[in-house]
Amino acid sequence: MKVRFLADANFNQKIVAGLLLREPSLDFALPQVMIPERMRDPDVLDLAHSSGRILVSHDNNASVVRSVR
Repeated sequence: MKVRFLADANFNQKIVAGLLLREPSLDFALPQVMIPERMRDPDVLDLAHSSGRILVSHDNNASVVRSVR
């Protein structure tokens, strides 16, 4: 099973670019492609879950941390 990631709008895009340069086979979806502007954090988590992706973020808001079924 291949691990798939979703970077949210708070995640430093330079990190994604560096990771993809080092390992081009990584499956990293960018927020510009998958996340509508101003989408609420719980909805972003639901989107990541429904698309089978692990959400990566630099968001420090503890309210976004929750268990996903």
